[in-house]
Amino acid sequence: MPLENLTVGFAVCGSFCTFEKAFKTAEELVSLGCNLIPIMSFNARTLSTRFGNADDNAAKLESICNNKIISTIEDAEPIGPKKMLDALVVAPCTGNTLAKLAAGITDTPVTMAVKSHIRNSRPVIIAISTNDALANSAKNIGALQNYKNYFFVPYKQDDSSSKPNSLIAKYELIPGTIASALEGKQIQPLLY
Repeated sequence: MPLENLTVGFAVCGSFCTFEKAFKTAEELVSLGCNLIPIMSFNARTLSTRFGNADDNAAKLESICNNKIISTIEDAEPIGPKKMLDALVVAPCTGNTLAKLAAGITDTPVTMAVKSHIRNSRPVIIAISTNDALANSAKNIGALQNYKNYFFVPYKQDDSSSKPNSLIAKYELIPGTIASALEGKQIQPLLY
C-alpha cells in the first residue's frame, strides 16, 4: 500500500538517543508523500540533553513535518473525534509510554493522541526503544502486541553485551510497518 497522501501522526517520546533516527524517518515519510503531524511527549518537548537542545529538537521536527507540534494533552484530544490521522506512529516509544498505553493511562500528549486515535479503530505503530524491554517492560510489550490495532515495528537487541535487556526498533522498517498496519497486518518477521 503506498503511503502517498496519508496523514500520519508522528509521536516522539523521550528516548533522546534515538531522536536522530526518528528525524531521519520523519524525513523519509515526508519524501514518500505523507502529511506528518508531529506530536511530542512533555519530556521530549521540554528536556535538553546531551543529545540536543529541546527547542532545537522541536524546531527540527516542525521543519521536517511542516506542521506545528502537538505538545499538550488538550491539543491531542481532538485527533480521534476529528479523525485527523490515517495512522499514528510512536517513534521512539519508551518503556514509560509502553506501560501507560498497556494500562490505559492518558497523561501525556502522546498517550492522549494514541487513546484518541485508536477509538476510530485505526492503526497505532509502535517503534520501541527501551533499556528494560526484556525485563520489566516485556509484559507491556506482550500486552500491546495482543491488543487490536497496535502494530510493532520489528525490533532487535541493540547492545546485548552491555545492555542485555534493551531493544530498539529497526527504524528503516517504519514505512513498511505502516503499510502493513493499514491492511490490518503485523509486518513479519517481528524479531531481528
